[in-house]
Amino acid sequence: MSMQSWFVVKVLVLSALISVGIKYGAPSLNMAPSTTNALILVFSPTVIMAVLLGNRWWRSL
Repeated sequence: MSMQSWFVVKVLVLSALISVGIKYGAPSLNMAPSTTNALILVFSPTVIMAVLLGNRWWRSL
């Protein structure tokens, strides 16, 4: 498997783990159902992955 393929697989696995954590961990947080909370939970995997990938990019410069 090439380096690029391995990197894509790692990103997909990490994203899936974050999504599973949100799906099964969020009900135990006892948060009020609101639009703001829903948006935070929906966009948090994207933001977390962007931060991790940005950090990796910054280190490669």
